[in-house]
Amino acid sequence: MTETPQPRRARAEIDLGALRANVRTLRARVDPHVQIMAVVKADAYGHGALRCARAAVEAGATWVGTATPQEALALRAAGLLDVRIMCWLWTPGDPWAEGIEAGLDMSVSGLWALTEVVEAARETGRRARIQLKADTGLGRNGCQPADWPELVTEALKAEAQGLVKVTGLWSHFACADEPGHPSIAAQLDVFRTMLDFAEKAGVEPEVRHIANSPATLTLPEAHFDLVRPGIAMYGVSPAPEVGTSAELGLRPVMSLKASVALVKDVPGGHGVSYGHHYVTSGDTTLGLVPLGYADGIPRHASGRGPVLVDGRVRTVAGRVAMDQFVVDLGGDRPAPGTEAVLFGPGDRGEPTAQDWADAADTIAYEIVTRIGARVPRVYLGE
Repeated sequence: MTETPQPRRARAEIDLGALRANVRTLRARVDPHVQIMAVVKADAYGHGALRCARAAVEAGATWVGTATPQEALALRAAGLLDVRIMCWLWTPGDPWAEGIEAGLDMSVSGLWALTEVVEAARETGRRARIQLKADTGLGRNGCQPADWPELVTEALKAEAQGLVKVTGLWSHFACADEPGHPSIAAQLDVFRTMLDFAEKAGVEPEVRHIANSPATLTLPEAHFDLVRPGIAMYGVSPAPEVGTSAELGLRPVMSLKASVALVKDVPGGHGVSYGHHYVTSGDTTLGLVPLGYADGIPRHASGRGPVLVDGRVRTVAGRVAMDQFVVDLGGDRPAPGTEAVLFGPGDRGEPTAQDWADAADTIAYEIVTRIGARVPRVYLGE
């Protein structure tokens, strides 16, 4: 059910219409045969996994991706049934059997994982769908090229016994958000070599994939059978070097807003917030915004974070506290309850998530993902 935004302490408005439009934009950037996996890990980068997954599927995504099996199982339990769901961050003892019964596509990066999923397949009496991940140079999860022949061989043995089906071969880029970085071409070469080995050995994958958001936008040679847009689906540019959201034809989905809790006059020389790192230069007015680092507002943005209040962009005055921060209103006196917009699409003059990322010396991914559960999500366009 669509909620109507109401004045409240704070809210994150999630524009599902913008999300659908972004998926369609990404769909237009790839060839018709290339499928879209909507990545909704970390509660859809803070936007709400179930609603965003459903909206993405409505707009043309045929796969949904999560990091953990628990995230994937929660989506199945919530009724996301008629779509393929892949999850990739498994640890020993994770719920392989439940994943098999839920029809998940489960990533395998090493022999220990293959052993556990094979045991779970025997327990359940059902064939497991697995995807073999290659470490082509990122150095995180994935099978090293030297170990790839053994993993492929053992997976094919399990497939011949009817215990698994290898549905995919995949990898992940390290520097796709830096166009022209030499590792990009190097990883593609390694990926093609590892694909060639697996396919000549007898693997018949449904999908081969390596492209994340920046590769979806800038590397058509990396699209293969499927692309995995994450942050781009939420309308946030994966990197300034790739282009701004507007330049990429994307619209930010999340807007973070709060109600000004207090406006008061203070004299010059008045310290503001912990440590008095900000002291008023003269008589002024201060506005209290009831959001803090417990809500995901980065403390590193103290003294720098931008906020739109009463038609003007203000700056966080002093330190961001756990539950609140202050802006210097410069003598303006908006009424308590006036809307403060921390970030949004930017078309009303409000800051963007990238502006906050710049203020906190981080990336926009972190800004939207860290907005906490204490901030209610209000869904628009359902």
